[in-house]
Amino acid sequence: MRMYDLIEKKKKGGVLSKNEIRWMIDGFTNGELPDYQMSAMMMAICFRGLSARETLDLTVAMRDSGDSLDLSGIHGIKADKHSTGGVGDKTSLALAPIIASLGLPVAKMSGRGLGYTGGTIDKLECFPNFSSDLTKERFIENVNQVGLAIAGQTANLAPADKKLYALRDVTATVDQMSLIASSIMSKKLAAGSDIIVLDVKTGSGAFMKKLPDAEELAETMVSIGVMAGKKIAAVITEMDQPLGNAVGNSLEVIEAVEALSGKGPKDLMEVVYALGSQILLLADVCQTQEEAIGLMCESVASGAAKRKLAEFVEAQGGDASYVYDTSKFERAVYAVKVLSRKEGFVSGIQAEVIGNVCMMCGGGRKKKGDAIDLSVGILLQKKRGDFVKKGETLAVVYVNSQEKGELAAQQVASAYTIGETEPQKEAMVKKVIKGSNE
Repeated sequence: MRMYDLIEKKKKGGVLSKNEIRWMIDGFTNGELPDYQMSAMMMAICFRGLSARETLDLTVAMRDSGDSLDLSGIHGIKADKHSTGGVGDKTSLALAPIIASLGLPVAKMSGRGLGYTGGTIDKLECFPNFSSDLTKERFIENVNQVGLAIAGQTANLAPADKKLYALRDVTATVDQMSLIASSIMSKKLAAGSDIIVLDVKTGSGAFMKKLPDAEELAETMVSIGVMAGKKIAAVITEMDQPLGNAVGNSLEVIEAVEALSGKGPKDLMEVVYALGSQILLLADVCQTQEEAIGLMCESVASGAAKRKLAEFVEAQGGDASYVYDTSKFERAVYAVKVLSRKEGFVSGIQAEVIGNVCMMCGGGRKKKGDAIDLSVGILLQKKRGDFVKKGETLAVVYVNSQEKGELAAQQVASAYTIGETEPQKEAMVKKVIKGSNE
């Protein structure tokens, strides 16, 4: 078998066999195939596409390029959730304890963030001494005992994806739907859970700016999951403005704790309950969405979900007292108010601008390995649909440099659009795509 022949075949619109795809991925991962040939193949795929079967075969080959977690030692059906990323997305921090408190094990592998803010692991490290570096045995033990464990991705989890993404990133081949879907799903399949629920973001602060593109990605990933034998669903949610009010690591953790205290922002809880209800339905814990939401609301109201968060943090070495006293979290030195320049209704907030401001202040990474300032961020006091008076506070920027704070406040102000009429309310959940193997 020669890579030249496979490139030629795909260039002419041919369908690659399972064996050809496996040979190609194995050869690229172990260094036998050069970057320039794989670059040519990625470009051919961008122009010619992949069939559903080719996409599955690519995903499975990438999954099998490294370790796959055997979670058979965990009692019961294991659930996992993945988000395509956005601004202010602290959903996992609220969702996972709720689901675990209802008796459904959550075994989650998470990464560190690139872009606007840290990832789930970075946020959890706002709890002093929290560790995501768990052995497989400790990971399984924690899930069995606590019902929830979140660990950092191992270096050898789908290594083909890491190599391929680095290549796609510099060859303008990132935005091909099958390649995006296989990148995400190879890691999810390797992580070993029985149930996968995907939060696919759409809007100005999301990777998929347009709803049809988000729908196509969601349908592709759900199709992969179904063919791989997983119980899977995708929820397409809005990311035209930041989710919740907090953007920035410590601020988002505090908001997640408040959510588990019954004080979560409405838009955040709408997404949490939409995702959670799909998990509970797939696990046959509930028969209807209304029943599922009722159970989750009861968990929050009773304090069970918050206690589960504290138990989880403590089990992974963190200081659980922060769950009950959020004033302990690290705070930035300066709090700079962003004042409205006119009176009217907030008709929009550019999520991407808010995210970039957070990154500029030190709350995110421009490249892998960058240090993150967990204390900085933006707290939005007005969201879309709110009425604001001239001079009233729109948001507060938390920074450790006064100079950065003044510049950040100007940019946050520019992200707001104030209009004369109240805008129409937008549903956070745009669409739910379910696998046919439910």
